Amino acid sequence: MNIKLRFALLFTSFVAIILLTSATAIYLLYSSYRSEDYYNRVNFEANEVHRIFNEIRKPDREVTVDLVKDVHDKALYNEELFIEDSLGNTLFKMPDTAQNNVEIPREQILKKNEYEFTDDQQVQHVILYKPDTKLFVHASGYDRSGLGKQRTLQLILLVVFFGGLLLTAVMSFLFVQQAIKPILRLSLQMQRTNEQNLSDRIEVKPANDEINAIARNFNAMLERLRKAFESQKSFVQHASHELRTPLSVMLSQTEAALNRSCTEEEYKLILESLKEEQQHMVQLTNSLLAISQYESLEYMADWPQIRIDELLYETIAMSKRMYPGIRISFAFEQPPASDASLTVRGNDTLLRSALMNLIKNAFKYSVDQQVNMLLITRVHEVEISIENRGPQLTPSELEKIMIPFFRGENAANKKGFGLGLSIVDRIVSLHKGRVSYRPVGEDRNVFSIILRNFQES
Repeated sequence: MNIKLRFALLFTSFVAIILLTSATAIYLLYSSYRSEDYYNRVNFEANEVHRIFNEIRKPDREVTVDLVKDVHDKALYNEELFIEDSLGNTLFKMPDTAQNNVEIPREQILKKNEYEFTDDQQVQHVILYKPDTKLFVHASGYDRSGLGKQRTLQLILLVVFFGGLLLTAVMSFLFVQQAIKPILRLSLQMQRTNEQNLSDRIEVKPANDEINAIARNFNAMLERLRKAFESQKSFVQHASHELRTPLSVMLSQTEAALNRSCTEEEYKLILESLKEEQQHMVQLTNSLLAISQYESLEYMADWPQIRIDELLYETIAMSKRMYPGIRISFAFEQPPASDASLTVRGNDTLLRSALMNLIKNAFKYSVDQQVNMLLITRVHEVEISIENRGPQLTPSELEKIMIPFFRGENAANKKGFGLGLSIVDRIVSLHKGRVSYRPVGEDRNVFSIILRNFQES
């Protein structure tokens, strides 16, 4: 069953329940009103005949139907009326041929002076007890007009119910067919979408409804996929280029060495050059492997707690040993409120690697080999700021600095692969933190790592 038919049947079922409930309520309310109204008419007839009977009745004269009819016309269809004394003797009946086959529940009537019921032939009976005359008055009649109207109403309601149900089924099917057209277009677009046409977009109308929300989300998903494919394509191209360059150099040097006789010193220079290119390849391979590993890692709630200031002291000491000539200054923006404000949950090896990459970049691209580090504690987060003096990134470069293999203009004369910031971004994201860059003044660059701490508000 397709979605159009399913929605149409579902909507029609809801309307059918509403129509059936409404029709049943109307019928029952009218039936109750008709019955109550006719009981009142029978009751009035019984009281009226009782009054006339008492007025005409005399010790020396028997009350007959003709005497009653002289002052009162029969008011009910198939009317039968009986007046009995307390002993059950019939004092009056109308018409004369009427037979009273109903046993009067006298004890029950004496409690309320009135008793009403409807028999199997839908004849309505009213039995009254008159304490002043000690007489029982039993009147009955058939509501031919009211029951006829009730049957007509029943027929009308059935026609309205089935007609409305049929009309609802047709209209709901047409409505659903019109309503899901955008979904069908979305489905066709999904079928056509592949890596070759990720730039195609679904038309989004101004209406702020769920269908357009789906279309907007689908377009946003396509944009993310496009960027991901482009990033992957760029990654593969850059990785291939970075690997091809040292391999080409090594091949050309090897061929040159094989095609001519070289002295021991020349062979040594060739081997030194090959070693340098091999080290270059090892570094690139390690960086690619690190990115691949960080992609597969996930945040772990049971990671140990780390004092970020202690981690910074250790990283600074390692950096000074690795980069001769580097000058690093470190300070707190303000005294920490508590130890918790300096404590983060994470993997110290990964965080140290991220900090080392930022310090390395700050040192490599600085004009004076000076790196300034500032530790800022806030409520629920700690910020590590790393600053240097050097060429600043342009606005267009800011959008791409975290893309693998991207290198800005300031790196034109520097060795590297453009993977350091990508590694930093993945490590910090893994710790549910964020990395940011901002230029300060004309020649100052500030990279910041922001992580969550344990400080209470």
